[in-house]
Amino acid sequence: MKVTYLTCCGVDVHKSFLVATIIKTTGGFEPSYQKKRFSTFNNSILEFKQWLLENDCSDVCMESTGKYWVPVFNLLEDQINVTIANPKWVKAVKGNKDDTKDSKWIGDLFRLGLVKGSYIPCKKIRILREYTRYRYKLISCRSSEKNRYQNALTVCNVALDSVVSDIFGKSSTSIIDYLLEQSDNSINHEEIASKLLRRLKSKEDAVVESIEGYQMTDPQKYRMRLVRAHMDYITAEINDVDSMIESMISSDPDYENAIQFLMTIPGVKRASAITIISEIGIDMSQFCTSKRLCCWAGLVPGSNESGGKKKSVRITRAGVYLKPALVQCAHAAVKSEKSPYYKKKYESLAKRRGKKRAIVAIARMILTAIYQILSTGEAWNPSDLYKIDMPEALVEKQKAKAIKQAMKLLEREGLYPPLKEPLAS
Repeated sequence: MKVTYLTCCGVDVHKSFLVATIIKTTGGFEPSYQKKRFSTFNNSILEFKQWLLENDCSDVCMESTGKYWVPVFNLLEDQINVTIANPKWVKAVKGNKDDTKDSKWIGDLFRLGLVKGSYIPCKKIRILREYTRYRYKLISCRSSEKNRYQNALTVCNVALDSVVSDIFGKSSTSIIDYLLEQSDNSINHEEIASKLLRRLKSKEDAVVESIEGYQMTDPQKYRMRLVRAHMDYITAEINDVDSMIESMISSDPDYENAIQFLMTIPGVKRASAITIISEIGIDMSQFCTSKRLCCWAGLVPGSNESGGKKKSVRITRAGVYLKPALVQCAHAAVKSEKSPYYKKKYESLAKRRGKKRAIVAIARMILTAIYQILSTGEAWNPSDLYKIDMPEALVEKQKAKAIKQAMKLLEREGLYPPLKEPLAS
């Protein structure tokens, strides 16, 4: 087996300390080992960094244990090549495992080139990723509060959601505020009618019928006010996060240019483009091929085959944040009327593979397009676009051209114009 790194270091990181083992291969195959233990305080990590430099060790490997590796990575990345490995690639044998042996085991695997490094973007992208993921959590939390608010209305015999399309619209909100202000469970039909806007005015009778006879106690009203206040607070937080994200994007023209290019893809809006950039960055040299990127995003079937039989063809669990964003873009792309490119591909795939697999396939197509766009710096323009998304005027032009060419061919063969039948004598 070939030695990939003559001098390297394996690190076993914990919350309060780390154990490092420097491995040097000077002559032959048998290496020498140096072990040392450091605290995870900044001063101690800097001592660890200096120890590495004194031993001419510029390659370090550590496993991604929670977030404990991040402080170490932050202080080493400027001068040391740090490889962050997935725990499944450096898992030690059970029964022969401790803190001292773990660092040696990681170092030995890394020395022989048996450890795959995980993709770690630059610091700007990592900070942007923190904000986009926090925004994702806030939106999920707000959705939970909306469901809780809706359930509270159902418990109180308010069936307003059966009549209106948006329970959180202006008309619905004003009606619910009116119900919360009532001391008893009675309603004034004229008061309700005055709160209806636009198309809901024609549904006045249905709206009154949906809330008439509601049962809402004071404790229930208080709980609904709490949920509403929490939703408003989360919305304000989301707006603040959006403002911070936009300021970070505007500070770097490369990010803005990349986002504008991604928005040329059908179904990809600005928020989705920012989320995608925060997850994969704008430098595609980290991924050797588009297939590798799709694998990293969890959009390819997992390999689970034994004895010539495939046990599973499910997609992998990778891409916890990237995959939902791409699937959302895929759903928007197949519904787009401006550019039916992905819509027609989806319809063709859905007939053969089903709707769910077709959506995943479209998401993978979009990610492949993103890889090509960020690699080449060109706008979205697939090679087979003319076959699927051709304007009507161009279709007629192509048809006329084909007819003209066919007529010329018939003329050369003497088949056009058609021979006239001989006259009867």
